[in-house]
This record gives sequence, C-alpha cells and structure tokens, in this order.
Amino acid sequence: MQDTRSDSATLTVWKFDTASGATQASETLAELARADLVVIVDAAIVEWEEGKKKPKTRQLHNLAGAGALGGAFWGMLFGLIFFVPLLGAAIGAAAGGLAGSLTDVGIDDRFINRIRDQVTPGTSALFVMSSDAVIDKIKDAFGAHRPELLFTNLTGEQEAALRDVFAE
Repeated sequence: MQDTRSDSATLTVWKFDTASGATQASETLAELARADLVVIVDAAIVEWEEGKKKPKTRQLHNLAGAGALGGAFWGMLFGLIFFVPLLGAAIGAAAGGLAGSLTDVGIDDRFINRIRDQVTPGTSALFVMSSDAVIDKIKDAFGAHRPELLFTNLTGEQEAALRDVFAE
C-alpha cells in the first residue's frame, strides 16, 4: 500500500476566544503528536490578555521536532505581525528578506493583516508547523476549545491525499 503523506510542512494558525485557549489546545496537540496523528515540526503561542498593550509570545520547545525553525523564525514572524519580537530577535532590514521568502508559503501582507486584525486582546493563537496532519482531525481534537482556523497553506489536493491516508 502506497503512503501518500506529504513531506512538506504545513503552517496552520488556530485562533481561540480566550487568552488561555491556545495554551490548553497545545496540550491536546501534544497528545495528537504522541498518538502519531500529527508530526509537529515547530509550534508557538500568542496569548493576549485583556487590558495588555501587547501579546506574550513563546515557542513550544516541548512540541518542536528535530527540524524546528527556532526562535528567530517565530520572532521575525511575530515581529512582522505584532511588532513584538520573540526571544529578542531583531526586526528591521532582515525582516524585508524574510518577508520575501515567507511569501512563497503564503505568509504575505494579507496573512499578516488577517492575524493582526483577529488576534486581539482577550484572545490567543496557536501557530503550528506540522507534517502528516489532517486539519479536520486536529480541529475535532480541539473540540471544547472551539478554535477558528485562520490560516493554512495546505492545498486542497494535499489535504485530500492526507484525508485518504487517515481514512484507512
């Protein structure tokens, strides 16, 4: 039987209506990874408590795999979105070069503006770089947290192939 799993990584962004929702969902994501339902390449959380000027961001080292992107990637991404670097990563001239390469995976001005507009005080977001994931299975597992999928760069064809793998 042929394995049709995709080797390419998929970035998904899940928004939660509470500042703690993404942290709670990260525990569910860890369970999915332990059950081999998803391979986590890297993950990070944005928590924005009500009344705070800016969100807290952190990389989930306990979920990151061997191919983890590292704090610099998340710092640059969150710096572009929220103007708050993670782990002191510098933004500026390097952000221009990064922005160009991020466009190749769908991280462009529309992505940045959508995340910026929707992840606001009182909410949180879970950013997951994964492979071998079926988006619907992840969303179902998050269940009670009722996340909104803000972004994925998984094509319909890739998603269909992955659905077939998990349907067997």
